[in-house]
Amino acid sequence: MNISVKADYALHAILDLALQPTGEPVRIADIARRQKIPQKFLELILASLKQGGFVESRRGAEGGYLLARPADSIMVGEVLRFIDAKARGESGKQGKDDAFHDFWRRVDEATSGVVDRTSFGELSRSWLEKQHKYIPNWDI
Repeated sequence: MNISVKADYALHAILDLALQPTGEPVRIADIARRQKIPQKFLELILASLKQGGFVESRRGAEGGYLLARPADSIMVGEVLRFIDAKARGESGKQGKDDAFHDFWRRVDEATSGVVDRTSFGELSRSWLEKQHKYIPNWDI
């Protein structure tokens, strides 16, 4: 599956917001630093995500971005489709007469099935679990 850099950054930005305490705005600079995304590019991506109803912004000294909906209700597939129509994985330029046409269609359907059933809540819980799994325990 090929996704654009913009779509990849959008996914990382939403995951970063999903990992933060609910209701607390996060500054663009903090997301950019943690996710290693150029800040100017992230500003454009977040503006687009705001138009799509995935994030909202708050102004002021304590302002920033936060998820517009609970992380469990935002599916990876809907973000991919919104940001980059080609992010779902193009099956190439084969026509219907190509021997691989049906094969690539099934691959696309399988991939879509996974991204459409995976929420950012699930991703954030899985990521946090992996991070805590490797914390050394120095208790004796």
